Amino acid sequence: MKTLISLIAFLPTIALAEIEYSGSAAVEQRYFLQDALYPQQERANLSVYFAPELYTRFNDGNDSILFKGFYRFDQQDAERTHADIREFKWIHSGNEWQVQTGISKVFWGQTESLHLVDIINQTDGVESIDGEDKLGQPMVAFSLFKDWGNTTVFVLPYFRERTFSGNDGRLRPPIAIDTDNPIYESEDEEKNIDWAIRWQHTLGDWDVGLSYFDGTSRDPDFVLSTNELLEPSLRPFYPQIQQAGIDVLALMGGWTIKFEGIQRKVMEQDFTAFVGGFEYSFVGLFNSIYDVNWLMEYQYDDREDLTNVVAQNDLMLGTRLVFNDIDGTQILAGIVQDLDYSNVRAGFIEASSRINNHWKWRLDAWLFSSDEPAEPSYLLRRDDYVQFSLEYYF
Repeated sequence: MKTLISLIAFLPTIALAEIEYSGSAAVEQRYFLQDALYPQQERANLSVYFAPELYTRFNDGNDSILFKGFYRFDQQDAERTHADIREFKWIHSGNEWQVQTGISKVFWGQTESLHLVDIINQTDGVESIDGEDKLGQPMVAFSLFKDWGNTTVFVLPYFRERTFSGNDGRLRPPIAIDTDNPIYESEDEEKNIDWAIRWQHTLGDWDVGLSYFDGTSRDPDFVLSTNELLEPSLRPFYPQIQQAGIDVLALMGGWTIKFEGIQRKVMEQDFTAFVGGFEYSFVGLFNSIYDVNWLMEYQYDDREDLTNVVAQNDLMLGTRLVFNDIDGTQILAGIVQDLDYSNVRAGFIEASSRINNHWKWRLDAWLFSSDEPAEPSYLLRRDDYVQFSLEYYF
């Protein structure tokens, strides 16, 4: 109620404030390199998205409102056609403190291949396979900025369910996921009040983050069931968890050391997972304008049930080529090798460059190799794809 009263008090000022409009839109063509496993699926898929942004400041810059919307239309998959409010928040800043109220996105983490500590926002699972696209999360966040570090406390009053591909979409399991009938451990279901706290500080060449989360897991398990047509289905199950996390980044000459680790309690069980490694930069390779970075990260998870664990004993090797041109051209390529199964691996390529001030092209590719049914990647063994995107920024 206090927040509403404060906003009403600022309404005359907001009405006079200048509103900045920006955003992006894109056409994306995805092509799968193999015939599909299931008859409903196609090899080619066209989609478009529109992501407008509005921003305004008032009260001498101490207050601001940010809106980021998102809508995608997908040619094949009705579940991938969706809309979301990525952010819609009021930010009030004081001396060494800040309050954010509304829908927001928060990213925690340092590593390239896996984001273990990043837990505030739910993954928008239909957007991409790397899990880096997130749904907007309702929250109230209070941040305190001091010499001894930045501390933020989050109250998360509403849970967002993960999105999954539908029957006509690729990159899905053989049994449809029933997103209309999720199961919660909490009796309050999606209205369970989650909370989190994070402290971040820079100590010389080291950036250190410590975090704790208590609430509904963003990673669902699955319960075999039947839908209203008595067909087999998988119902997402969201348990309550408590998770402590640490993330570290250190700059040492051309070396960048990265680490993320978590200890999570779920359903009376504890497990540990971490990912760590380095990125080494060759600046001006062979006296050229090009920079080449080499990356290596090891991924570990000690859970006994590895049904839904994609990184339990894996090694990522990659390279990033930065052209240092006016168009910002760069290419990131890598491979993730399962160290338990020699025939289980995934490769990826991400390349992008500006065409002019408004247009940009992007190329993404994922290649999967797996003949081990116990591995989650086995479900994707026929889903190698290349995607070309033409993006417009305004």
